[in-house]
Amino acid sequence: MAISFVENAVARRGLMLVISSPSGAGKSTIARLLLEDREMDLSLSVSVTTRQRRPSEIEGVHYHFESVREFERLRDSDALIEWAEVHSNYYGTLRETAENALADGRDMLFDIDWQGAEQLQAKMPADVVSIFILPPTMKELQMRLNRRAEDTAEVIETRLNNARFEIQKWSKYDYIVINEDLNQSYAAVKSIVMAERLRRDRRPGLFEFVNGLLEEQPS
Repeated sequence: MAISFVENAVARRGLMLVISSPSGAGKSTIARLLLEDREMDLSLSVSVTTRQRRPSEIEGVHYHFESVREFERLRDSDALIEWAEVHSNYYGTLRETAENALADGRDMLFDIDWQGAEQLQAKMPADVVSIFILPPTMKELQMRLNRRAEDTAEVIETRLNNARFEIQKWSKYDYIVINEDLNQSYAAVKSIVMAERLRRDRRPGLFEFVNGLLEEQPS
């Protein structure tokens, strides 16, 4: 599935890959596989957050840790392209970080919910490729949540109720992958990324490449 050297040599603008799903549908697993796949060469968006840094976390690697006052300043000055409040803490994405990555032809992965995806689509629609991961059935989703053995029955019930609401947002996304088989779903997501990287409007270097073709004189 690798793209040829000639294809890679054509300058292009990076893309913002947004993957969302209800809890248990497979979003985090697929995102992890993408980041581990050298062929994909994706980097995870490093969010700004107001929550306390954990001992194992590194500033600028896991998050950019800021005070609530600084976060609000960034938000109010439109320096964030998306933000949300989760469990009484703020999380967001710096516009400058995203713009620099895209201009350099680097692709960024956003493991975010429908609220963040909606904001990115509104502010940078030409750069966003959005994928929503669906479970094959609600029964299977419940079984996956139970297999985690991480949550109480009450928490699982809450997640299932939230899932029904989140699933209704599916039509806002560019692509829908029904995650019945993880390997097949991952292959589908990779195919989407590879195709989106070849879009004409993401490859300004094609003008120079095509002009070179037309000027070339076969021997």
